[in-house]
Amino acid sequence: MQTSEKECVSISPVHSSGDSLSHTNSPRTNPGSLVLRSPLFNHSHFDIVLRRQHSRKEGKPKFTAVPSRFLNLTNDFEFAGWGSISHLTLTPQDICHGEAELNVFREEQVLGQFTASALAANDILGGVFYTLPSVVAVAGVYSPISLFVAALTLFLWRPVMEEMASALPISGASYTYLLNVSTKPVALLGSALLLLDFSATAVVSAATAASYLAGEVTLPFPVYVGAVFVFVLFTLVSLSGLRESARVATGVLAMHVLVMITLIVASVIAWGRGGMAQLSSNWSLGHVGLSPAGIARQVFNGICIGMLGLTGFECAPAYISKMKQNCYPKVLRNLHISVLVLTSGIMLIVLALLPLDVVESGSNILSLLAQKVAGRWLRIMVVIDAVVVLCAGVLTGILSACELLVKLSCDRVLPRAFLATVPATGAPYVTVISFIAFSALIYASTGASLIVISQMFTMVWLAVMALFPISLMLLRFSRPRLPRTSQCSLFFVAGAIGVTVTVAAGNVAMAPTIAGWFALYLIILLVLFYMSQNKVILLRWMYWAYDQLPWLHRLQLTKGWGDGLIRRMRNLRRQEVCLLVKTDEINNLFNMILYVRHNEETSRLKLVHFHSGDIPSEMEANAKILDEAFPEITVDLILIKGQFDPKNLAALSHHLNIPRALMFMSSPGPNFGYSVAELGARIISI
Repeated sequence: MQTSEKECVSISPVHSSGDSLSHTNSPRTNPGSLVLRSPLFNHSHFDIVLRRQHSRKEGKPKFTAVPSRFLNLTNDFEFAGWGSISHLTLTPQDICHGEAELNVFREEQVLGQFTASALAANDILGGVFYTLPSVVAVAGVYSPISLFVAALTLFLWRPVMEEMASALPISGASYTYLLNVSTKPVALLGSALLLLDFSATAVVSAATAASYLAGEVTLPFPVYVGAVFVFVLFTLVSLSGLRESARVATGVLAMHVLVMITLIVASVIAWGRGGMAQLSSNWSLGHVGLSPAGIARQVFNGICIGMLGLTGFECAPAYISKMKQNCYPKVLRNLHISVLVLTSGIMLIVLALLPLDVVESGSNILSLLAQKVAGRWLRIMVVIDAVVVLCAGVLTGILSACELLVKLSCDRVLPRAFLATVPATGAPYVTVISFIAFSALIYASTGASLIVISQMFTMVWLAVMALFPISLMLLRFSRPRLPRTSQCSLFFVAGAIGVTVTVAAGNVAMAPTIAGWFALYLIILLVLFYMSQNKVILLRWMYWAYDQLPWLHRLQLTKGWGDGLIRRMRNLRRQEVCLLVKTDEINNLFNMILYVRHNEETSRLKLVHFHSGDIPSEMEANAKILDEAFPEITVDLILIKGQFDPKNLAALSHHLNIPRALMFMSSPGPNFGYSVAELGARIISI
């Protein structure tokens, strides 16, 4: 407020109720003195802002001095409308709906540690069928050492993943982690990597299953046709619902464990009868012409390739919200111990019983082992087990991808159609079919080459695993107050990142084309996600190009294009989002609105404050200032008398018809009594 030497100003209190605003400005009668009577802050309500808003007619733009960048549009195009202040009372129907939604959330936590382990274990344990030949090809007789060391590295990731999950027990894995600790564009990078990883999981599993079967019997069709058949079969299984899919996965895992135990027992008996002669012979042959540096190189290359046998470990966080409480660490433990024992143990048995040249041939090693130690009956069992468990790896990829794609749809990255479900089972059929089509497209684009897909799979898996320690560092820096029950040392974070970089460099050094395939698919996905996330920006560019060509406005065919683009932009920006605010500190409110402006396509924002009767003194005034500061966004303030808890938040979501995934809040503190997963809101500030 400005005064002159000839005038002094006294500001009387301004009272606001909802949108009813008033102000008084009266000059002092004593011109000989300059007196400024400062009002109480909670009564002034920033008189200048209110006077300017009160004096304007309804609907008049918030600014008129800055011209529009569009030739044929007025400045009104950028104006979203004035916001309002209102008091809301949640109805009993809203409360009932909120309780029902929370009950559904709790009922979805159906997976115990064994069923949850089975979904990822079929992938990680099925890797024994395609990892062993690849590792032997580069590590020779040192393959058991390489596989054992590769499995040991998971000791670095387990504490990191447990801490992230305890802070953010939300499905979607690295995408949801990055979404809650950074910005949406960064999170979309994580989602692209995850989708590639799940797709590679499904493709490698399906193609390996068909190849393994083709190595035992003569198929009446090409291998890629067998892979397509596997895709179709497990698409139908996925459409039967999560609970049924978990039961199928558990049954498959039980069969796999039984067959592997039978194979190991028979092999140990045969090893005991035959002695150490074969192992000694293989060890001697493997040492020929190798220096200590050459041995170290072989072991290191084996570790790099052996990481492929750990794929599936990253899938467990993708469906963590479906697990029962406190079973996630047990799932990681089960997966880790099983792969630690199985892969290196089986590899040692293979070298102890089969000649090195046979092992290095890479032709269905485990079926050859079964034939030698027990005969044809066990070989048939191993082949059947290989095909079935590898097919179950397809199921793991599908279910993990579905959780991610549904989350992307809830966050308005993908169309709402991805949320459509089969009425009888609740399975998201659009999501399942879209993922299978995407995976089939990747498989076809490589010429149905299992080698290319496997190489790309290794790089994608390493990139996804790197996201866990990176997410944890961002969590500790940007959300340090977020409650968590587990906390690990920074040694594990640094160690996981170091291992990732080292192994990725080793894989690229062995096959430089890996980096090219990886970059190609990643860039394609990032472009698609960027276009889907920034639809309004792309439409604005399209309208600008249309606006620069006046002759298009005169053609009958293209005359209505401009109006259509404008309607589409306005419809997209009408989608509302909600900010859940606790205090009236304007710097925090300003930063939260900036987050919405940079990460969401909307022109309608609702500030919501739950209170017990005492409303922060500057809440209404600051809402009006922010409404003035962001002309392209309508800022509404909603004051709700009630407790801020998951039930009321779900009721509010129902009342406003805004998904909880589009409700944003600051990080809760250590004394907050509810889980972030129960709230369902996104954390966007410290």
